[in-house]
Amino acid sequence: MIRLARFAALSLVLFIAACASRPAHSPRHAPLILISLDGYRADYLDRGLSPNLAMLAADGVRARALKPAFPTLTFPNHYTIVTGLYPDHHGIVNNRFVDPATKKIFVYKDAKAIADPAWWGGEPLWVGAERQGKHAATVFWPGSDVAIDGVRPEHWLPFDGTMSPNARVDQALAWIDGSPHPDFVTLYFEQIDHAGHDHGPDSPAVNEALGEIDAALGRLIAGLRERGMFEQANIVIVSDHGMTATSRDRIVILDDFVDAADMDLVTGGVIAGIEPKAGHEAAVAHALTAPHDHMRCWRREAIPARLHYGTNPRIPPIVCVADDGWLVNTRAFMNRPDAHVSQGEHGYDNDDPAMRALFVAHGPAFRRGTVVPEFDNVDLYPMLARILGIRPAANDGDYAAVRGMLASP
Repeated sequence: MIRLARFAALSLVLFIAACASRPAHSPRHAPLILISLDGYRADYLDRGLSPNLAMLAADGVRARALKPAFPTLTFPNHYTIVTGLYPDHHGIVNNRFVDPATKKIFVYKDAKAIADPAWWGGEPLWVGAERQGKHAATVFWPGSDVAIDGVRPEHWLPFDGTMSPNARVDQALAWIDGSPHPDFVTLYFEQIDHAGHDHGPDSPAVNEALGEIDAALGRLIAGLRERGMFEQANIVIVSDHGMTATSRDRIVILDDFVDAADMDLVTGGVIAGIEPKAGHEAAVAHALTAPHDHMRCWRREAIPARLHYGTNPRIPPIVCVADDGWLVNTRAFMNRPDAHVSQGEHGYDNDDPAMRALFVAHGPAFRRGTVVPEFDNVDLYPMLARILGIRPAANDGDYAAVRGMLASP
């Protein structure tokens, strides 16, 4: 009987040891995970519809707001976040623009157009990581599917808007499970931005999207916990811009001030880029840069210095920016049968409170239970490079502006 009891006890010890040695996922080096919630306005967090995000904010660091670069558009700001360069310096100066030297057109929805590395200046984080012996995996991010300076992340996907938020999380976790393990991972979600454009920032559709994306974030957190990595992972969650309500009743028509035959409209909407035709430069500039209701226009070289915008030749000679909630276009465009006016927009002056973006960070690199003042998104890059353990490339960021949120500055 004693021998049997000893055998049972020994079996129990061996069983417990075996279970302990075979967890579902063994703890290991955890990556820096950079997540973009496109169009998540800073105050959306206060709606109480993002409990997982709120948990990370309460236990980690939350900024009162993240100030986007001008123009407050998706491609320019995503690329600013990962390069630390203003759009004026990295070259992605709008979602749509023309290169005057090559006459090529950049359109953010055109996969063939954006695949040309010549558009993309600077060194994004995934390129710096790969060059310095680390491994990167990107589940979407503007520019991450381009061979920038001949380098792509070790794992990447061409953008696929039909891929569900949960599937994106599962792909990131699958790459984290792989070998070699990635040191840097990105995740990108555009659903909140789309709902804001289609239905307006105060719509039930935006609230539904907030819940959907927060659930995906919860799925990521659960996956990291299962792998014993949640407490070791540094998670940085940002957005690129906010959102404001727009309507067809708030349109500034350029033809009211200048003959449409005297200019070419490069872009319209929140930001109008105008190329005067030869011989009409002075007249068009004089007419548009005069004071107008609901719109401000500048010659490229006279754009206010605080916007850090105007030296890049890809910026049109005249730039007009609508006031919050307004749009700028030509009568010819508005009369087109396919002319569409969104219920929500962004791209406005980056001092506009409605353009304020999100910043939440959680992990061992960050302080706990901390709220920090608003800061510029260009300052993220030097901090992220430091956490990742790579030498930063030349950038416009200020590490001193963000070091106070780190556990060990």
